[in-house]
Amino acid sequence: MVPRHTQPRRDRLMQPAAPPLWRTGVLAACAGVLLAFSVAWPLPGNGFPPIAQGTAFWWLQPLALAVLCRGLQQAPDLRQAWWTGWIFAATWLAATFWWLVVAMHVYGGMGAPLAVFATLLLAAALALYYALAGVVFWRWTRRQGFSRNTYAPTAASSLLFAALWTMAEMARGTWLTGFGWGAVGYAHIDGPLAFYAPWLGTYGLTALGAWLAAVLAQGLRLRWAFAALTLLGLPLVLAAPDWTQSTGRLGVSLLQGNVSQSNKFDAPTVAHSLRWYAQGIKAAQGALVVVPETAIPLLPADWPPGYLDSLQSSLRSKNQSALIGTPWGDARTGYTNAALGLGAGEPEGYRYDKHHLVPFGEFIPPMFHWFIALMQIPLGDFNRGPLAAPSFVAQGQRLGPHICYEDLFGEELATRFTDPARAPTILVNLSNLGWFGDTVAVDQHATIARMRALELQRPIVRATNTGLTAIIDHRGHVVAALPRLQTGVLEGDVDGRSGTTPFAWWAGRFGLWPVWLLCGLVVGGYGWRRRP
Repeated sequence: MVPRHTQPRRDRLMQPAAPPLWRTGVLAACAGVLLAFSVAWPLPGNGFPPIAQGTAFWWLQPLALAVLCRGLQQAPDLRQAWWTGWIFAATWLAATFWWLVVAMHVYGGMGAPLAVFATLLLAAALALYYALAGVVFWRWTRRQGFSRNTYAPTAASSLLFAALWTMAEMARGTWLTGFGWGAVGYAHIDGPLAFYAPWLGTYGLTALGAWLAAVLAQGLRLRWAFAALTLLGLPLVLAAPDWTQSTGRLGVSLLQGNVSQSNKFDAPTVAHSLRWYAQGIKAAQGALVVVPETAIPLLPADWPPGYLDSLQSSLRSKNQSALIGTPWGDARTGYTNAALGLGAGEPEGYRYDKHHLVPFGEFIPPMFHWFIALMQIPLGDFNRGPLAAPSFVAQGQRLGPHICYEDLFGEELATRFTDPARAPTILVNLSNLGWFGDTVAVDQHATIARMRALELQRPIVRATNTGLTAIIDHRGHVVAALPRLQTGVLEGDVDGRSGTTPFAWWAGRFGLWPVWLLCGLVVGGYGWRRRP
């Protein structure tokens, strides 16, 4: 190696001046907050239509990640590279799901300092995936020759950044049950990259967005700028293909009870819920009535005498069907978070049991019972339902129920599309975000649901306790919605679809392994290429 004092001046000039560690941390933290806002940023009173409860700003995503990429380029040593990646990701994640504090403190009874600490601890732990990716990127893109601390921008290094970031995102979204809330691919639901969602899925959009960020950070060299502009410009000149065909319309009635989470399980509130939802089901006009997740917070065995028979009689008399969110089971066989199917079109006994359970909310991880004891939430260790659950048939439409944040896992929903003859024509989501109050969690979840509709090209109807209760078409557009935090019934029509998108085909059969393999080939190829 040539000594520093004899190093050619041109190579020394390529070495960017490293900013102080504190300045790097502040800049990375600010960029992390902007990345969180790119997925859903509520803008009341700014000219957006009433149904646009939260708006995704796709262009913030590559800008924010470009700051991270540039910070890694300028890091003089491994310590600063680790710090840059970790503080960026920890701030981004904390700004994304800060509303967990509301669930733990306001409704769970946990002290505010401990709730804040638990949320920050979760963000800090999940940020380790991205810190590791940043360190690998920093280490492998050092210039070989005069100075190992000189960054050498190349087309391959931009692909390396995209692959490492995508792998970190998939690790967060799948390992240890996964918590991919706020993945950067969701920011593109209304941007040019949405064009590619039916082919690539959310993690594919994540990779494209990360590559654009790396190109931007490297100064938009001419040939890379042309490729980036081509990627963004194609959706403007090409019509997005329809991979699906209409199977007819179905009238739906979506009930939003707006029951306060603080007293949901109190006897007077339970009696009110039983009465209000029974009245809503009997007065509904749609062929399908959907009641939110655990809207009736009693096991069916504990429902008032004649309650179930009364609902069944009303539904069958009008040739209607209903999906009702309720717990199910007994002490001997265990309990599930379920959607009970009633009415015409199906034999007795249809039930969808939630498959992907929420840690700490629906099952208690080993060695964490002490943590649950600090909260005053009626939690349970639920049993899991099957992965590729059968559809519920109503008026000839095959309905694919899923509960709450199960729509976060597009690869799991895709398993229902391996047999086109049995694949859902309409997806139905039953949720309860009452735990999080009037926060951006409602907007983020709506963005997630819209991306699932676009990936699978299936309409989604959502019945939620407090919002966003909505009808979303197969292009991911919200066509009707109820105001949040209000009691109401959304009546409308939804167009069922048949057919399979490329994403549904490969993800339903192979999960995310094709993305893992492609990213692994990029990382492995870069590592092989940089050998002396």
